[in-house]
Amino acid sequence: MTRRRWLFGDQLGPYFLDSDDQQVLLIESRRVFQRRPFHRQKAHLILSAMRHRAAELGSACRYLRVDGYREGLAQVDEPLDVLQPTSWSAVHFVDAVAGERDLERLPARGYATSRQEFSTWADGRGRRRLLMEDYYRDARRRLDVLMDGAEPTTGQWNYDADNREPPPKRAQTLGLPEPVWPVEDEIDDEVRRDLDRWQREGLVMVGEDGPRTFAATRAEALAALDDFIQHRLPIFGRYEDAVLTQDRWMAHSLLSAPLNLGLLDPREVVRAAEDAYREGHAPIASVEGFIRQVIGWREYIWHLYWYLGENYRDENELDAQRPIPEWFLALDPAGTDAACLQFALTSVREHGWVHHIPRLMILGNYALLQGWNPQEVTSWFHRSFVDGYDWVMVPNVVGMSQHADGGVLATKPYAAGGNYINKMTDLCGGCVFDPKIRVGDKACPYTAGYWLFLQRHRERFARNHRMAQMVRNLDRLADLDLLLAENPTGFPRDSVG
Repeated sequence: MTRRRWLFGDQLGPYFLDSDDQQVLLIESRRVFQRRPFHRQKAHLILSAMRHRAAELGSACRYLRVDGYREGLAQVDEPLDVLQPTSWSAVHFVDAVAGERDLERLPARGYATSRQEFSTWADGRGRRRLLMEDYYRDARRRLDVLMDGAEPTTGQWNYDADNREPPPKRAQTLGLPEPVWPVEDEIDDEVRRDLDRWQREGLVMVGEDGPRTFAATRAEALAALDDFIQHRLPIFGRYEDAVLTQDRWMAHSLLSAPLNLGLLDPREVVRAAEDAYREGHAPIASVEGFIRQVIGWREYIWHLYWYLGENYRDENELDAQRPIPEWFLALDPAGTDAACLQFALTSVREHGWVHHIPRLMILGNYALLQGWNPQEVTSWFHRSFVDGYDWVMVPNVVGMSQHADGGVLATKPYAAGGNYINKMTDLCGGCVFDPKIRVGDKACPYTAGYWLFLQRHRERFARNHRMAQMVRNLDRLADLDLLLAENPTGFPRDSVG
């Protein structure tokens, strides 16, 4: 029986179809954007990508604009199939619909490793921890990526130690050309008019509108991939953890959004990077570091989302209960005097994006030190980032960033004081706070916050072999009593006011 393929808005690449002439159903649900205040540019990107895909498919696509998915499905009386969606809630919805009509659910696509392959690896005999490095090496072998026979190319699996350099001294930028930007068209104009109207009718969004930054079509995504391979991959690894105030994009690929929309297959992305190494265009450290992000970390996160179960999102082992303040929710940098926070929030407000170090070590680290509720933090990242989806943010935030799972994903929390930010960025020089100071008017909220965080959880982390020494160092701080007296709530201040 011929079935029409129902695609969600993150299943937009050609490999989600079985043939060029397959009949397609795309449903644009306005209710999706009413569940939480989405970033305006994220909503624009998703709608633009869906409408562009419908235009490409032409008469093969039935495109419905409705309030909710059920209203759209009620207009379709054909047999349907659907690939596994990318969130627990969407899977439950699809399964409920399948009990009401002729709908077949198929396995997920768009990932280099299947869920069965991951489960086989994770359930392997004697496996005690789900280490990303172990998974990554297994994936490299299975996919034959950067391999020479049974051994890794050059004989070394991981070049992470070579990819942690701070930004070059006295440099304002890396001196790279601007990334190739998409050119908006009449579909983008229509999306912008619709979003303006929805907001006038009461839809709440955050962030600034602006020219679309990220690829919304397959052609734009391929152009962005080629631009990255040609111009930024050669120095990507060296400075992948660095931050420069005047160079927001650095050498990053900007491919996470089109990858998560399904416009690129991860296998074609890593092959392009591997080819650059084989052809002598990019060094092994940069290529390996990038490939580790794509078929290592990205896929590891996708699979952990399912493997750890639906209730993983509710973990809160550190009992972090404080609410996120309104200025942070609204992406308002005026709510803090910390220069690094102002930079990161401004970037998110203007583009719905910062790279992984501002996410983890500025925004996520700050939320951790402030004891904000991890479920609220997860929701904030989900709605505020153009590449944020439930499967992306639940393991990344609950597990990695907020250590709310108690060490399932990462053996130690990603907590750090101001010295780390001072080393890896140029943001501290003009800040009113001093990264070396814990107490007084110039006390850095990250430096003070780090020691207050250890104090709050000293009993727990004294039992952690990777944290025990830092806990012992608490008792060597000459100003610990003053630090605690200045911060009676147990949390650092972020303003000089």
